Amino acid sequence: MQYFLTGASGFIGKRLVKKILEREGSTVFFLIRESDKDALEHLYEFWNCDSHRAVPVVGDLTQPLLGVSAADRKKIGKKTAHFFHLAAIYDLNADAESQLRVNVEGTRNTVQFAEAIGAKHFHLFSSIASAGLFEGLFREDMFEEAEGLEHPYFRTKHDSEGIVRRECSIPWRIYRPALVVGDSRTGEMDKIDGPYYFFKLIQKLRKMLPSWMPTIGIEGGRINVVPVDFVVSAVDYIAHLKGEDGKCFHIVDPTPMRVGDLLNTFARAAHAPEMSMRINAALFSFIPFHIRKALMALTPVRRIRTAVMKDLGLPEDMFRFVNYPTRFDCRETTRALKGTGIAVPPLDTYAWRLWDYWERHLDPDLFIDRSLQGQVNGRVVVVTGASSGIGKATAWKLAEAGAQVITVARNKEQLDEVANEFAAAGLKLHTYVGDLADMASVEAVTQQILAEHGVVDILINNAGRSIRRAIENSFDRFHDFERTMQLNYFGALKISMGVLPKMIEQKRGHIINISSIGVLTNAPRFSAYVASKSALDAWTRCAASEFADRGIHFTTINMPLVKTPMIAPTKLYDQVPTLTPEEAAALICDAIIHKQVRVATRMGITGQVLHALVPRVAQIIMNTTFRMFPDSDAAKKDGSALPNKPSADQVAFQQFMRGIHF
Repeated sequence: MQYFLTGASGFIGKRLVKKILEREGSTVFFLIRESDKDALEHLYEFWNCDSHRAVPVVGDLTQPLLGVSAADRKKIGKKTAHFFHLAAIYDLNADAESQLRVNVEGTRNTVQFAEAIGAKHFHLFSSIASAGLFEGLFREDMFEEAEGLEHPYFRTKHDSEGIVRRECSIPWRIYRPALVVGDSRTGEMDKIDGPYYFFKLIQKLRKMLPSWMPTIGIEGGRINVVPVDFVVSAVDYIAHLKGEDGKCFHIVDPTPMRVGDLLNTFARAAHAPEMSMRINAALFSFIPFHIRKALMALTPVRRIRTAVMKDLGLPEDMFRFVNYPTRFDCRETTRALKGTGIAVPPLDTYAWRLWDYWERHLDPDLFIDRSLQGQVNGRVVVVTGASSGIGKATAWKLAEAGAQVITVARNKEQLDEVANEFAAAGLKLHTYVGDLADMASVEAVTQQILAEHGVVDILINNAGRSIRRAIENSFDRFHDFERTMQLNYFGALKISMGVLPKMIEQKRGHIINISSIGVLTNAPRFSAYVASKSALDAWTRCAASEFADRGIHFTTINMPLVKTPMIAPTKLYDQVPTLTPEEAAALICDAIIHKQVRVATRMGITGQVLHALVPRVAQIIMNTTFRMFPDSDAAKKDGSALPNKPSADQVAFQQFMRGIHF
């Protein structure tokens, strides 16, 4: 039996061709553009056949008679039993003119071509979009009743159906698939569409919050989703039934999910937090349209909306469809498929396959150079305090990635030792001697760096001082607060202010400030340290707001406890779970790559949420740790020694609150 297909190289089309070729004695002619002939090898591999059974026909959907030559029309002959028209633009963001040319005029050209070659049956792949935004139940025998067709995609899908219904002289059948997702058996999909648009949001939530934490989400209408393998099997079977001409079939899920349930299904598949509380988006409809339009016209609102939508990879019109009002009756399809075993599988049985395939093959981040080398190779990066600990580990990674790494520290001998260590490994470390707690010294060394290197592309304010001492043991030590603030805040601020003018000039730059988890958890006994880091955090937030449109990024890293020389005097930390300097450096390198506004551990975020929602409970928890873990020997006034081993309570708290300063 002979077939002809348009759109045979598309996601559904190539699977339908493969299904048809399983029929004994079948031959498929398919339309292909001259510019797409390079894809033939891949198609034949997918179909497991050659050009004798799948015959390419060069043409163009937008041309009369599809632009197929007379010679090719003669080769096709009058033997085509089934003509399938799948080629169309399936893109909500495509411009109206392109959709009209391809979806409407292309369908008219296809019908005329099918008539010219004497096809016996014409099969149109339409879409549930042809119903527009119909309020209520849309039956398979309904067409003219469609409403809300203002969007060009809806309008052109509806009009293309109208051409087949009114102009096609060949017996026809129309199929309206729902939102088509990947294969339920393999998860394979070729593009981001439909529910996939929300996958980036789910992924971000998974990175930010533990899977058990309830979140607030949105509820909407019912979203009809079907896997591609069901669509292909259903259409292939129905197309070959006798006595079904002149009918339309809804290839849909008879029991579609609401938006919130659908997103939670994918959240479970991704091991991300579920939306335990959902707000019905229909509630926002009480706001008059003209007021909503006026609000969205405000520049700040418009910019925020654009930035959020871009960050999440959502199309502009996405939220128009959250309250999708149409439900689809599919009794004709159900009748036709009765007894075949062809049915829509429950989404929760294959959602994990869709998620896994998306994360491995379709995640937009996969197509961006997210390597550290791609971000820093040849760039000038200043890492303060790189003579040991976090700074040294970070500088090492950056130097290996090809950055021109510069560090500033007070101790020249230690700097020379580190530089020699780098040189022995074939790496270059530019060292500058300077006291970051002395404003004159900071200004001098900053100007020297700029004079010799031209610009600083990335500044990592890592150098810092920490003091672990209770306030009640600090009444006569006000200088502790002054010197901590001098280095952690004023020193970092001074060098940042020094490099910013050049960053503004080149419209590019990144300042990363190493803060502390204590800022999020308000760790007792670290009031001097946390206060200085909090000041830096606040300045960073203000600066980020000012330079958001200048191409300059700011990142705050609320670093958990790290095993460095800075915490060595506190012997208690020998028993506490900590990050290694290399693990801390990995967080910094990730911030360079992804340019997050804030990097924090789940424990840090949990502490911040607790302090925001239930501050009294948070205070009790932190006060308990304060009383449970005493000051160090050096900080205590009475000179009593700390116990050699932590108690069972201390061990339990350390494990439960990993990374927090005690």
